[in-house]
Amino acid sequence: MAPLTFWKPGTVGPGSNLDRASETEENIVSYAPSSSLLSIQAQRERLPIFKHREKLLHCVEKYGVVIVVGQTGCGKTTQLPQYLYEAGWAQDGNVIACTQPRRVAATSVATRVATEVGSMLGDEVGYTIRFEDVSNKERTRIRYLTDGMLFREALVDPLLSSYSVIMIDEVHERSVYTDLLLGILKKIRRKRPSLRLIVSSATLDASALLEYFQAGNDADEAVILSLEGRMYPVEVAYLQEPTADYVRKAAEVAWNINSRQGPGDILIFLTGREEIDRCLEELAEYLPTRKGNAPHLTLLALHAGLTTEEQMRVFQPAERGYRKVIVSTNIAEASITIEGIKFVVDCGFVKLRTYNPTTTLSSLAVLPTSLASAVQRAGRAGRTSPGTCYRLYPHAAVRTLPRTTAPEVTRTDLTTPILQLKSLGIDDLMKFEWVSAPPAESVLRALEGLVNAGMVDRDGALTVVGQKVAECPVDVNIARMLFSSKDFQCGEEILTIAAMTAVQNVFVIPDGADGALAELERRKFTAEEGDHLTLLNAYNAFLRYGKSSSWCKNHALSFRAMSRAVSIRSQLKKYMQRFGLPLTSCEGDAKRLRQCLVSGYWRNGARWVADGTYRSVRGNIPLHVHPDSVLFTRKPKSGWVVFHEMEETKKIK
Repeated sequence: MAPLTFWKPGTVGPGSNLDRASETEENIVSYAPSSSLLSIQAQRERLPIFKHREKLLHCVEKYGVVIVVGQTGCGKTTQLPQYLYEAGWAQDGNVIACTQPRRVAATSVATRVATEVGSMLGDEVGYTIRFEDVSNKERTRIRYLTDGMLFREALVDPLLSSYSVIMIDEVHERSVYTDLLLGILKKIRRKRPSLRLIVSSATLDASALLEYFQAGNDADEAVILSLEGRMYPVEVAYLQEPTADYVRKAAEVAWNINSRQGPGDILIFLTGREEIDRCLEELAEYLPTRKGNAPHLTLLALHAGLTTEEQMRVFQPAERGYRKVIVSTNIAEASITIEGIKFVVDCGFVKLRTYNPTTTLSSLAVLPTSLASAVQRAGRAGRTSPGTCYRLYPHAAVRTLPRTTAPEVTRTDLTTPILQLKSLGIDDLMKFEWVSAPPAESVLRALEGLVNAGMVDRDGALTVVGQKVAECPVDVNIARMLFSSKDFQCGEEILTIAAMTAVQNVFVIPDGADGALAELERRKFTAEEGDHLTLLNAYNAFLRYGKSSSWCKNHALSFRAMSRAVSIRSQLKKYMQRFGLPLTSCEGDAKRLRQCLVSGYWRNGARWVADGTYRSVRGNIPLHVHPDSVLFTRKPKSGWVVFHEMEETKKIK
């Protein structure tokens, strides 16, 4: 490995292949240090937001909507709900809500705030994410939750009457449910003027949102509040020339940081799980070459495919003599506070899902990150002291970055969101006050699918089944399958399949010789009918052998994934009981079970062709079976399959 030459601040070392630039936008605010020598109150008072406390409370009292713009780490997410709580906004049984686009942010911030408030997590401070509710209906006064969960609450309580203040955090990420929430909260404010709304982000187009909330309302409906205050600067280094392999370069830069820089943990941003695993492998190969007093490394991954427990490991302090290297997707860009990060390595790319409504094909594309995200990533380096962000692209490339990421509502399948909007009584989608209007074809295709599925009638009104399906916390296809199980008398099995498809990475198949042995174990559960029945076999075996972790280890199964499936199944079972769906068993009749699967995945059909590929029923698109599927080396007897999902990677599979 050719050594990288690092330099002291303000100088450039000879022969270095990095070019340092000082930019005003990069002097990012950090989070206050979590020192045992400081009381919790002292830590809170050191945050930049503290001096704005009275102004914030005054604005919330006077205005219906407060748009808060504050630099990363100023304390918006953790402190604002506490200020409101201390000011009495949670009296008389009211709750203060704070939404996050990602579950790891909701869980980690709730844990921190519970500590600051001095309560057990789930008591005064709690969180709610999909299939996991750590809160108390009677006692919780500050609730962190994903934006999707708050939107689902609106299906049951359209005025969200239990909340006095709702804070929509990290609005710059523009997730589909963030946009939908802004739309329905604007409507709710007209019915419930007492409800207060706070919209916050570190990188926010505040003027556009101000116009959005003032449109059709009084001029004093909304106000912008800017939180000044910068604690620790972040210097930015760039590569002089583009790199052909940013994953390998990221590992190389991290290893040089460990060898030549002082204390501080390292956070690497990559685009997905495969890149993260490869980077960790590259770093592991460097470990035997550690020299001198360089710290040992604790290598950690952070991505959405991990369990909550696995994700929470990144927040644990490194042991004495060790330095954490966290390799993450953009899940670590915002909201979450990982103490001790002093160095950030930014690959400059992000993996985004896009949707083609004509072909109904979802694509995962690796694209350059936006300038807003680049600033957010750099901000992770300055939370506890001055830090450094190493960008793995030339300085000139900054001018080519898009200002923000395209809103998710413009690049996603809208079938489930539109069904939920109709459940809220919003029948005329053209009159809904979109923050960013979705493509007309996406709306039309979604409505077409809902009509064909019997969830919306020809006049565009929600059917009885559609109303019930909208309340289920699963994809429309799976929900329809659950309701069809009554006709095919296979409720027990379909419930299990629905739970198993809601978890990721059930089978643990490593590379190399161990992977071959694990594959042999997986074959013990393989059903010739395909992946859904294979998952059913694995679940039934897990229960038969006492939900044992050692049994899972011996049979290439993830104990955590299987345990989560048990929990999800228990929650989905309550929905089936609530809607009067019988939990009967098909008693091994695979034909009835497959018929029920087709009722849910009827749009996802494909036929086998002689060249070994498949052709989709809709669009006649050539498809390839994913290597992880049990059908990868098998031909279906009937020549037809239904698939759970389809996405475009290097092949369409």
